[in-house]
Amino acid sequence: MRLFLFLLVMGGARLFAQVQYERLPKAINAPLDEQNPVLTPDGRTVFFTLSNHERNVGGKADKGDIWFTTWTDSVWSAPRPVTALSNSYHNAVAGLSSDQTAVYLWGHYDKDAVLSQGIAKSVGQNGDWKYPVNIAIPYYLNRSVYFSGMINTLENVLVFGADGFGTLGAEDLYVSFRKPDGFWTEPKSLGRQINTTAQDVSPALSADGKRIYFSTNGRKGLGSFDVYYADRLDDTWTNWSEPVNLGPDVNTPGRELFYRPYPQWGIALFTSTQNSDGYGDVRVQKLSRAEPVLETPPVILEVSTPVTVPAATREPVPTALNRIQVFGKIFNSKDDRAITGKVEFRADSVFQAVTENGGYQLVLSSSKEYLVKVEAEGFVGKTERLDLRTFQLKRVELNFSLQPAEVGVTVNLKNVLFQQSTANLLPESFPELDVVYDMMKANPNMQIFLGGHTDNRGQHYLNVRLSQSRVEAVKDYLVKKGIQPERITGQGFGGIRPIADNDAEDTRKLNRRVEFTITKN
Repeated sequence: MRLFLFLLVMGGARLFAQVQYERLPKAINAPLDEQNPVLTPDGRTVFFTLSNHERNVGGKADKGDIWFTTWTDSVWSAPRPVTALSNSYHNAVAGLSSDQTAVYLWGHYDKDAVLSQGIAKSVGQNGDWKYPVNIAIPYYLNRSVYFSGMINTLENVLVFGADGFGTLGAEDLYVSFRKPDGFWTEPKSLGRQINTTAQDVSPALSADGKRIYFSTNGRKGLGSFDVYYADRLDDTWTNWSEPVNLGPDVNTPGRELFYRPYPQWGIALFTSTQNSDGYGDVRVQKLSRAEPVLETPPVILEVSTPVTVPAATREPVPTALNRIQVFGKIFNSKDDRAITGKVEFRADSVFQAVTENGGYQLVLSSSKEYLVKVEAEGFVGKTERLDLRTFQLKRVELNFSLQPAEVGVTVNLKNVLFQQSTANLLPESFPELDVVYDMMKANPNMQIFLGGHTDNRGQHYLNVRLSQSRVEAVKDYLVKKGIQPERITGQGFGGIRPIADNDAEDTRKLNRRVEFTITKN
């Protein structure tokens, strides 16, 4: 029996050693955008996301459908779309079960319209996939149109990048666990050791769950997005070693994303825009360093108990059938200390909580969307939007980080929006501008400098003109509210001061912004 098992294992090793992964890029890459390559557990099929192809469900305007290629004896097959797993939204594979009978997908699926967020699961065999079933992750939010991350083959750990609640900048990295009852835990931020104030995306775990790989443009790398790794130091999932750049074997002046190692096959897959034949191309790295190959179950963390705080002002109190408890803290972004401030949730009624030692809690209706305003004396306030209508649990933790109102501090007014290609403020901008007004009113000696910015598309002088007009529109709003005009200066810079890569729309949009810098306090 032992001899038989030995021959079976060695025979399988020889079989898969014949798979020529070095041929994979040539089989997949075309003058379009290929992203999110995922190798199946048997090492013989690669799923990937292909954007703007005429055979996509939404045609050439489609942001990305799932395609695949399979190794057939001596060659990778011509890529084909997986129509059963694709719709007119952005589609991508998060991972597969170890027996390959289940595939996990980013986003929710619906035959008419997608009204919620999370992941979905399809079951099948030999490529015959059933229509995906949506899986709810409590308090999952991603304001970006793109999804990235992975689920392990044990199907119980999900790491992902999202522009969600309490992010430090744009996208941050989070983890969620499948509990023994089958439900998923609320997303937990991987913390400041990993996340930056820029974009942190496309995380992947080593097989034992102890190492994470991710891409970011928030560190001093070799290009726009570089791949890093860090090791998990305990079971809190917030304590990590210092992230390490994978170096020039992977990273270039271009964008490197979706790095995922497959040590059992001796390779890693990722994508790069460097010397690509279109946008992003799939790359293969031969692994030379040792990687874990066995998976171990994670420690499941429960949501922490909310702090005790003074009673909040609530009007009216929601009924037991549709209420949800919201709690959290306000932090000083400079040193992570909890601070005293005020959190306001506004829908058709206003709910307020004054924090004690940084903590707050209150009860809201779970059938509404709220404008959240956070303020603290001596700090720059902020606004967020919170939609509770798709949540299933009864408790959610929302933490907020505020910047000190000090000379030299620059704040990106990310919720100040304009009609496309104009300087006309959209009504959604007013709450955040009102926070700036309240801050300047409370600090009568404060002066600010407004900076207007665009992406780098179009003619430079037109971009400068548009960004200057938007600066003037913001100033005009504040002056009409009662701020003396001499307290506000500004300039439009066009596209010469980007904070993100201009090669792709998901990063280019970050460059279209208005900021203010405190010049006197």
